[in-house]
Amino acid sequence: MKLIKVASFLFQFGLIGLALAAIYLVTTSERNKDEILSFLFSPDEYRQAAAGDNAVFSYADAVASSAASVVTIYTSKTVTEKPHPLLKDPIFGKIFGDQLKRRQRSHNETNLGSGVIIGSEGYILTNQHVIDSADEILISLADGRGSTAVLVGEDKDTDIAILRIPITGLVGIRIADMQAVRVGDVVLAIGNPLNVGQTVTMGIVSATGRDRIGLNTFENFIQTDAAINPGNSGGALINANGELIGINTAIFSQAVGAQGIGFAIPISLALDIMRQIIDFGKVTRGWLGVEGTEITARTAMATGNPSIKGAQIVGVFINSPADMAGIRAGDIVVAVNGDPVLGIRDLLDQITLHKPGEQIQVTIYRGPELLTLDMKVTQRPQ
Repeated sequence: MKLIKVASFLFQFGLIGLALAAIYLVTTSERNKDEILSFLFSPDEYRQAAAGDNAVFSYADAVASSAASVVTIYTSKTVTEKPHPLLKDPIFGKIFGDQLKRRQRSHNETNLGSGVIIGSEGYILTNQHVIDSADEILISLADGRGSTAVLVGEDKDTDIAILRIPITGLVGIRIADMQAVRVGDVVLAIGNPLNVGQTVTMGIVSATGRDRIGLNTFENFIQTDAAINPGNSGGALINANGELIGINTAIFSQAVGAQGIGFAIPISLALDIMRQIIDFGKVTRGWLGVEGTEITARTAMATGNPSIKGAQIVGVFINSPADMAGIRAGDIVVAVNGDPVLGIRDLLDQITLHKPGEQIQVTIYRGPELLTLDMKVTQRPQ
């Protein structure tokens, strides 16, 4: 009996000891972990070991390395009101024309946007719609300096414009490798939304290669959920290393209050436009002179291949390369120089890659008949 009582006492005492030990370990585990990690590793290694190798505590370094290269753009232009419609009436215009013309009013219209300094020569990348028809362009740098800018060139088809300012000591932003950009990468948008001052917003790359948005003639957007507001247009979209990957352009639709859907022009495309404008004064693109749409089911059935891929031609410009080569409305373009055409957008993109004067072969279906036509592309009209 005495042995049973002693064993019971020891068992209860052991349980109490284990409970106290568990409480002690819980309350001191974090401190012990910190002590062990700090003993085993250097301060930098300790921070990585404590939070994981891929942990990011701040994007301040990325912003600091690129924010000085992002500028604010102010533009102004004089807008004259349309003439009174009664001036078109010959009798009324003759009697009251001078009086109505004197009453025509004009006003000054301003616009706000952002831009990115590329290199130390004073070149600035921005959106064409930011400086469209501007009479005066003013640049405000992040360090408080300001300057007027001259328009070097613009390309409405991609919404890119190149400015230049006569300021020395400029630091161009670092350019990212676009091949390394992946969906899910953290990105930061830098600009001056609503003229509140330089602002940084964060998101991820939601998609790449977005087209058919209806913003530009040629579209190959980076989609992001980083907040982009009026005034951000032309600003920088950077990666977590502070390298430029895109020029912020627009949100999807202000009318329906879309949120988390913004678009940026890939920097590889923007730089190509910039180089052509600086070197040649314009952007050179091939042109066939056709209007097209996606293939209808009826047209696909007429070829005998219901799953056919290509671009259906709905119109041909007179005296264009396509017209001279014999392309007709109703034809289906399925290949250019042997490369498959996946749709009208793909056809447009493929043709623009060819220089004006270059000879190409276009493969088409005309009903069930497969034809190959030779033609020479020309410069795309403005």
